Amino acid sequence: MKTFTTFIDPDELVKLLDYSNLVVIDCRFDLLNPDWGFQDYLKNHIPNAIYADLEKDLSGSITEETGRHPLPEPEKFIETCSNWGIDEHKQVVVYDTSSGSFASRLWWMLKYFGNQKVAILDGGFSTWLGYGFPQESGQIHNQPSKFIGSPDPELMKTTSQMETIIFNPDYTIIDARSRERYLGLEEPLDKVAGRIPNAINFFHQNNLDPNGRLLPLEELQEKYNDLLEGNHDTSKVVYCGSGVTSCLNIAVMQHIGLKPIRLYLGSWSEWIRNPNHPIISENIS
Repeated sequence: MKTFTTFIDPDELVKLLDYSNLVVIDCRFDLLNPDWGFQDYLKNHIPNAIYADLEKDLSGSITEETGRHPLPEPEKFIETCSNWGIDEHKQVVVYDTSSGSFASRLWWMLKYFGNQKVAILDGGFSTWLGYGFPQESGQIHNQPSKFIGSPDPELMKTTSQMETIIFNPDYTIIDARSRERYLGLEEPLDKVAGRIPNAINFFHQNNLDPNGRLLPLEELQEKYNDLLEGNHDTSKVVYCGSGVTSCLNIAVMQHIGLKPIRLYLGSWSEWIRNPNHPIISENIS
C-alpha cells in the first residue's frame, strides 16, 4: 500500500476504506460552538471514522502562560492515540469540514510524536460528500493498539525561543491568520490585535481554491516562492492565533518541499500574555 504523508485525494481514500491498517479521524470543530463538531459528526461521517475533539483530545489545560490551545501532556496524547488504534503499521487520514483547518492540528501532532504515516483529506468532508462517496452515522470506536512516540522539539518553537529569534535574519516568521488580523484591524478571538514583529503573512485559506481543495502543486510553489522572495534557506516558523490553523500552512509547505518548518505552538494568544512583548499593529485608532 502506498504511504500518504501530507495530503490524500478522496479518490485515493475511498479505495482504502476496507483496508485493515487504516485509521480515519474526523476533526470537525467550531471555535465559537465547541459542542457542534461531535454532534455534527454523529449525524454523518466517513465510514469507520472516529472523532477527535480539538479541545478535549488535541489540547491541554490552559494556564496564565499558555495560549488558547496548548498541547496535552505527552502521556495523555499517547494514551489517546493508542485508544484510537494508531500504531506504526497504520495509515492515518484526518479530515474536517473546514478544508483541513482543524484536521491539520492532529496531522502536525502525530508528526511531532514521530508518526509519519498521516495525511489530510484534500477538500475535507464536503468534497467527500460531493463525490457521492459512502457515509454513515453514529459514534465509532476502534480496537485499541499501542502507539509509540515521543515529542520532537525540533518541530516546535516556544515563546522564550521566539523572543530570541524575532529579529534574527536566519528565521522567517509566517503569520497564518487572515490579513485583517495580521494587520491588527480586527481580532475576533484574542484580547489584543496585531502581529509579532517581522512576521510576514500567508493566510492559511490561501492554500485552497474556492471549493476548499488544495491548489495545484506548481501554483503553491510559486506562491511560497513569492512569499519568501526566493530565499528558501531560512528556518521557517509559522504561527496563528493558537497553534491550530497554522498547521495547514506547515502541511502545505512540507507538501511542496520546503524545510525546515517549525510551529510556534503558543502563537498569538500566548505571545500577548506578556505585556512586554513587542507587537505591530496598523490600527492607530
